[in-house]
Formats: sequence, C-alpha cells, structure tokens
Amino acid sequence: MTRHSQRPRQPLIALLAGLGLAGAFLAAPATATAPTVGSSNTATADPPVPRPLTKPCTVTLFSNLQFADFNPKTFSYTPPAACPGPWAKVVLEGDFSVSAGRQFDRTALIAIGHVNVYFGTTPEPSSTLGPTWHVERDLTDYSPLFTAAQTGDVDIGNLVNDTFTGVITGSAQLQLYPAARFAPAPRTADLVLPLSDAPGGAVLLTSTSSTLAETFSLPANVERAFLDVVTQSQSSDEFWYTCVPDDVASELESCGGTAFREGEVTIDGQPAGVAPVYPWIFTGGIDPLLWRPIPGVQTLSFVPYRVDLTPFAGLLSNGKQHQVSVSVFNSNNYFQVTATLALYLDAGSRQVTGAVTENTLGAGPAPSIKEDLATATDGSISGSVTTTSSRQFTVAGFVNTSHGRVVTRVSQAVEFSNVQQFQVSSSQFVQDITQMTAIATGTQTRSAGEVRFAASQLAYPLTVDITVNVNADGSGSQTTTIAQAFDKVERDAGGGPPFSARIADTVSAGDTLLFNAAGAITGFQGSHGAQSYFAQQTGLACYSRSIASQLGVLTSVVDGAGCKTH
Repeated sequence: MTRHSQRPRQPLIALLAGLGLAGAFLAAPATATAPTVGSSNTATADPPVPRPLTKPCTVTLFSNLQFADFNPKTFSYTPPAACPGPWAKVVLEGDFSVSAGRQFDRTALIAIGHVNVYFGTTPEPSSTLGPTWHVERDLTDYSPLFTAAQTGDVDIGNLVNDTFTGVITGSAQLQLYPAARFAPAPRTADLVLPLSDAPGGAVLLTSTSSTLAETFSLPANVERAFLDVVTQSQSSDEFWYTCVPDDVASELESCGGTAFREGEVTIDGQPAGVAPVYPWIFTGGIDPLLWRPIPGVQTLSFVPYRVDLTPFAGLLSNGKQHQVSVSVFNSNNYFQVTATLALYLDAGSRQVTGAVTENTLGAGPAPSIKEDLATATDGSISGSVTTTSSRQFTVAGFVNTSHGRVVTRVSQAVEFSNVQQFQVSSSQFVQDITQMTAIATGTQTRSAGEVRFAASQLAYPLTVDITVNVNADGSGSQTTTIAQAFDKVERDAGGGPPFSARIADTVSAGDTLLFNAAGAITGFQGSHGAQSYFAQQTGLACYSRSIASQLGVLTSVVDGAGCKTH
C-alpha cells in the first residue's frame, strides 16, 4: 500500500521472457491493439506476448472475482484434455478493473501450486474514472507446472469502507498453444519449485537478515538451474532510492537505511548469485497524477530477474538436501519477495556428478557512502549524498552428464550509483536523484568440444527531481519530474545460429501539485507522461510503440518508429 505524507516541506511520497525465445513461426507482436487517444483509461506501450499460429486451449483460472478485503482467493486449475502438451507456448492473461472512487494502489499476486505466475500492482482510480487494464506473462518455461491439476490462489489485498471505495475486479486465464511441425515445443524446465507456500508465493523481508528460504531434496540429475526472483519494495522501503544514511535522514527529511538495496541468493548459506533491485514506482508513488493514464515501467506486471545457478548443478545433484535462500541487503521494513527454482534435468542419466570449481562472489556488497553537506547560519542545508556499489565476480562449475562433461562459467559485474542533491530550508525542499544500476553478464559453456558464449547487459536508469516550495501563508506546491527505463541487450554465439535481442522501455512523467496551509491538495498543473517501448529480436518482427499524455488524457500513439521496413 502506498502512503502519502502530508508534511508540506517533504515530497508527498506516500513479458519479456517470451522475447527471449526463438520464434520464426510466432506472430509478430506489432499486432497489439492501440490504446485510445482521448481516453483517460490506463494505457501502456507494452507489447503482447508473441504467439504461435496454432489454436490455443484456454483454461479459466478465475472470473470476475471481487477484491474488497485482505483474504486471498483460491481457484482450481485442471490441464486441458484437448491440449495435453508439450506446448509451443503458455501465456497467462489477466484483465482487471477498479471502480471509480478513492483507493490506494494494491499489490497483486497469482500463484499456481504455490509458484508465482504474476506479480504487479494496480492503478489508482479517481472519483470519475474506474480504470481497466490487461496484463500478460510468458510462462512457457514453467510448462511442467501445468501438466497436473493444481490449486491456485490470487492475492490482491484491498480495503473497502466509507473512505476507500474502489473495488477491484479481476479475471485470469491460461492459453496453452499445442506444438506443431511449424511451431515446435521449446526446451523448457523439467521441474518448477516455489520457495514459499505463502499466498502468491511471496513473503515479507523486513531486514537484511530476513530470508525467503526453502530446503529441497532434488533429483540427482540436475543439469541446469535458474532462480527467478522478484523483489518488490513496500512500506518504509517503497521509495528506497530516495533514502539516505540514518545519521542525516532527519535533517534531510528522508527515509533512512541508505539508497542501496540488492537481492542476495545463497545455496546452503554460501553466496550463489545477485538479484539487482529494479526501482519500480507504483501508481500512487510520489504524486499519483504522474501515472494517469501512463504508469511507470513494469508497474502493472513486474519482470522477474533470472539468476543462473547452473555452476551449482553438480552440487544440487549429490543426493543431499540443499537450502536455496533469498535476502535483500539493507531491507528496511520491508520488501515483498518471491522466487521460483527452475531445473533442467539430464534425461539420459539418473545420476550426474560435478562440483563448483570457482566462486569469487563475496558474502555481501560493501556500498560506499559520501556525504557532502553544508549547513548555513539560517539553518538551511545544501549538498549531496552519494551511494555507490561495485561488484565483479565469477562462479564456475561442471557436471558430468550422459552426453559428456558440461562446464559453465558465469562472470558478472554489477555497478550501482545513486547521487542525491539537496536544498532544504523553511521555504523550499529540493531533492534531485540520479541513479543507475548496470549489470553485465557473460556466460561460457563448454561441452563436447564446443564453446558457447552468451552475453547480456541490463541498465536501470532513474532520475527523480522533486521541488517543494512553501509560501508565507503555508500553502505551496510540489513539482516532480521522473524518468526511468529498462534497457536489455542479449547476444548468443556458438553452438547454433547467432542470436541477439534488444528491449528498451522508457517512461517519463511530470506534474505540479498545489496544496493549502493544512497540506491538503487543492489542484495540479502541467501533468504529462510518455512511454516508449522498442523490442527487436532474431526471428521476430520489430516492435515499437510510443504513447504520450497531457492532463490525464492520452494524446498520441505512434507505432513503428526505429523499425526498418522491408
């Protein structure tokens, strides 16, 4: 739940996996239905999941469920008899609405067999608009989850009373596309395991020492292993990128705990991987009018971060129990976290052997803090607070399989920087934030005399500029501008045709809130927003869409920019 401060000098802050599959026979995502210019309904430029040309079987998970309390709802899933699998594609689709009125943004989770299959947040309504929205997620890699009847749950905690009147309604379904000669089933995980049986598969981590952990007795023929992680900031940590060290938090009127958070993955207590935290901003974040009608990057549907645990495959196959754990470094009450273990097994062997041969990943990050602040004689404060973290590590291991020894070496560099400029006085509060998370990963696989190299680069840039001006009578204004992006480049060479993919998702927004001496909002000025989404991948048509809004109304939709025509 988003909370909004009413202190006038403070800020009032209160699908992609599918694009990673070869798809020469997939329909182009450019067929996405365009949002309506002139509408105030929630709108995104996000593409739909690319689909095969086969006819899917549709399984309804739940239909027109209402969410007006904090009780998770359960449903039953039964595999479709007409589409027994294997499937060329499995896609989750969800359609939601919230009635006009007053309501906070709410966290939404769906799980099947305790495995999280959707994690996102909801738009906030207004007194005259009840927004509707559609989400999709490619679940093809989780295919074994859908071969047996399962109990599922959907958790959208929502308070409805005389003050908060917005009721959320939702439906969701799975579309399972049969494989065909022209749409073969891809290689998927053989076993999909949750790290928690909590509603939605998610738990709350209140501090660095809090963990999401599960102990597994795994098959003895694990060949590859991955952990899909979502770390969602909540409560005191919702705006973690605005936080500063505890010793200056009070004078800078900001949250404490520093501006650095990072997901840490361990196996049997030993460091195994890093899951950088994306700075998602919910539709009530900082200024709700920033996100009407265009929400922030991935706000409605978070993209999990996949951690490659393949160097540990030999260890995981040794017949002993193993604990897989996730924590959030510097979590300061709190993060909501889910994780799913996806295992690929060696079908030609009942028992594989192997070992971890190199692991330079330390026990945890060591962020650097630099405070450069000055206090004037009138008590005003100006200056900067800089937080940085730099990690480079390699994890390598081998596994002896039925088709020979496979050696995997994962090298990664994770760079983080958060620079905050402050001006704080009795009549003005300025907080300008420039943040960047950059992740470079190189994975080398050696097997049967072949060497394959895959590289990926991720960037999470974020800028937040907040200026609060207070007049002599106590009234004033808050002007906020925000820009954020998700930028991903992948390349793969050796062992098959070269592969490359690029995703660039950028959102920007601005608004000025007006408030009276009591801190109540009295109006707004200049509200605007924009999103640009570009995706291009080997085997798929290029996708490009840009949308823009003014004063809460969609003003333009432009398709195809940057895509070469043939």
